[in-house]
Amino acid sequence: MHNPFKTYFMGGFECADHLNRSGERVNMLRITEHDIRTEEDYRLLLDMGISTVREGISWNSVEKKPYEFDFSEVLNRIQIAEKLGIQQIWDLIHFGYPDDLFPTHPKFCDRFVALCTAFVKFYKNNSSQPLLIVPANEISFLAWFSGDARGTVPYLEHSGWDMKYHLCKAAILGIKAIKREDPAATVILVEPLVKVHQNESQTYADFLKVNDYQFEAVDMISGRICPELGGDETLLDVFGLNYYWNCQWVEGGETVYWPDPLQKRVPLKNLITDVYQRYGKPIFLSETGHFGEGRIDWLEEISGQCLSAKKDGVEFFGICIYPVTDRPDWDDLSRYSQCGIFDLDLSNNRIPHLEYINSIKEQQLKVLNAFAKEKA
Repeated sequence: MHNPFKTYFMGGFECADHLNRSGERVNMLRITEHDIRTEEDYRLLLDMGISTVREGISWNSVEKKPYEFDFSEVLNRIQIAEKLGIQQIWDLIHFGYPDDLFPTHPKFCDRFVALCTAFVKFYKNNSSQPLLIVPANEISFLAWFSGDARGTVPYLEHSGWDMKYHLCKAAILGIKAIKREDPAATVILVEPLVKVHQNESQTYADFLKVNDYQFEAVDMISGRICPELGGDETLLDVFGLNYYWNCQWVEGGETVYWPDPLQKRVPLKNLITDVYQRYGKPIFLSETGHFGEGRIDWLEEISGQCLSAKKDGVEFFGICIYPVTDRPDWDDLSRYSQCGIFDLDLSNNRIPHLEYINSIKEQQLKVLNAFAKEKA
């Protein structure tokens, strides 16, 4: 498959829009003011040589009444992207739904299909660029978060599988609607990339089973399990992997921490290669980043691991640095994470992390040099 992304390094804007543990609506686009500072944010990325971004529509914001949509705020971002030559990847669900919906609601699928259909029609009428679309960000995480951890609606425990099943049902129907409206659309499935390490009391069979949980959503959508949902391999074009410092842990125990002086963590290139061998689909790192001063060392390690995977034969398309601007904690909006390319002051002004930016530029040069050697 031809790489659909304009730049190898991309920037992701935090666009979570769910109800948090306190039942309060979180809208990171508004909180960080990306919705009103879009042009400023895009120009900052262009200055670093980045012209591909991940965005989200905020379903709760665009569906004013059931089946009635207002994409005017999204249109503003599209028009700015058109003017500046920015390529956008659009998330339809980034953890949030309208106030009256949740995945097991009888009307959830109908409303999601309507959203997909309306958005694709709107996009085709307002953008000159091919559509890159993520139906639902991190179904596996969202299913656990809402169905096991009481993190968002419907605030359940012991129901993660049920949430996952219904989210995948909606995703399958939504993707089919997207493809009907725009057969050329590139559908991207984004899932967490994790590694669960075997504990002393765990059997090897159970260890393998636990690690396979992360693939259940993609297996459903691709038709490998739960065939009654109508999944099919053709519903997946590109596989996005979200990977952070806390994506490796001992089953039933603590995180296998990074940095890792004891070298307990499995190298990222091995994890990427395993996913590629499992699905045979092009891959990119759809989210990655770290906190504080660790941002620089993390990026250097991750970038090197991805180049190694590509060198070993993985069809690897790029790295999305997430987030572009710092963001607060979902459940404590007064506590910021110091995780962006740009930190934020009390007025949401973008404060560049210069060492991080310089590191990004250095990694861009390394990638260009590696690609040049491949062609030579």
